[in-house]
Amino acid sequence: MTFNTGAHTLTNPTHLWLEIPEAEQAKIWEQSQAFSTSSRRWNAYLNRLSLNTFLPWLREEYAPNATVFPNAAANPSIWEVVNGTGISFGTSRIVLIPTEEVDLSELRVPQEWVDIPSWSADYYLAVQVNLEEGCIRVWGYATHAQLKNKGTYDAGDRAYCLDGEDLISNLSILWMAREICPEEVTRTETAPLPALPLAQAQNLLVRLGNPRVILPRMAVPFQTWGALLEHGGWRQRLYEQRQGQQQQWSIMQWMQTGVSDFAQKFGWGSIELQSGLAGARGSQQTAEAAALPTLVRRLTIAGKQYELRVQPKGKIEDRVWRFELRSQRGELIPSGFKLRLLTEDLQSFEGNQAQATTPVNKLYVEVALGDAGEGLVWQIEPTPEGYECEVLYF
Repeated sequence: MTFNTGAHTLTNPTHLWLEIPEAEQAKIWEQSQAFSTSSRRWNAYLNRLSLNTFLPWLREEYAPNATVFPNAAANPSIWEVVNGTGISFGTSRIVLIPTEEVDLSELRVPQEWVDIPSWSADYYLAVQVNLEEGCIRVWGYATHAQLKNKGTYDAGDRAYCLDGEDLISNLSILWMAREICPEEVTRTETAPLPALPLAQAQNLLVRLGNPRVILPRMAVPFQTWGALLEHGGWRQRLYEQRQGQQQQWSIMQWMQTGVSDFAQKFGWGSIELQSGLAGARGSQQTAEAAALPTLVRRLTIAGKQYELRVQPKGKIEDRVWRFELRSQRGELIPSGFKLRLLTEDLQSFEGNQAQATTPVNKLYVEVALGDAGEGLVWQIEPTPEGYECEVLYF
């Protein structure tokens, strides 16, 4: 891939200029329609343009394995409520903060990207999007430590602000500093956010899921908002509700009509077990379960491919479900791997975890559920690539 910076480099030689292909602008606009208001569509458009232009350059020049964080499928749920796009490479993170503003006097970073522990990054890049000239301009960056120690906090729109003169305008210095001073403290410690009780989270989702609430991020105290947003399953549900979507993570619905389009973007699908396998087990209940599709989540853990399988044990109305981790290639699961189930609000319960003490073919947890609509969250150690908690509703 080539990047045409053209005459812009002569005007501002320390800034990074990257061309946006004209065809890419139209394609990305089509991909940026599923949002609650025109302003949120435009926010998604600017973020996607910046990401699709900057990430290929980053991979080619400095970080071949750079990827979106938390993951690409999660971006719409973020852009619905806040500006910014995360990128991870190795153990470091970058957040792009795009704007069309001509005034480059300051960098304004939404508080979410600074004070939510799992969102905070090492570097924040100021990105100017120029649609008329078809390019983006990275005109400076700051570290998390700079924002917290030198920036000012604007409570009016919950943003950390840093004067443009305090930004480092040459992005090359970022990479030089990483080589010369690898021990530089770029990220300060971020205090954990309080856990939200399930009832409170459900009430917030109903209230803030109404698209008439134009700025949900400003409607409740930040500690509450940040905790809701950090929970990937709840943030995804908030996004769906603001689009007027029905429940997209209902396991019972998936078993009847197939995995939802939303969930497929996160790696979920289904497979049919071989009928002969069920018969060989000699159990009528097992045969009935095998007649139903097995739900499968594709995972990459430590560079290897795995599957998380979810299926009923026996009759579906018995509400006993089995979560099973397997290697896609039939390899043994290494010692130390853990498979864990939590309640929707991330609480443990008896018998919720299985651990491989020696290499094994599979890890599984079986759980008997009570009321219909109960939510479960799965976790695996080591953490799969791009993992965010998902709520599966039974």
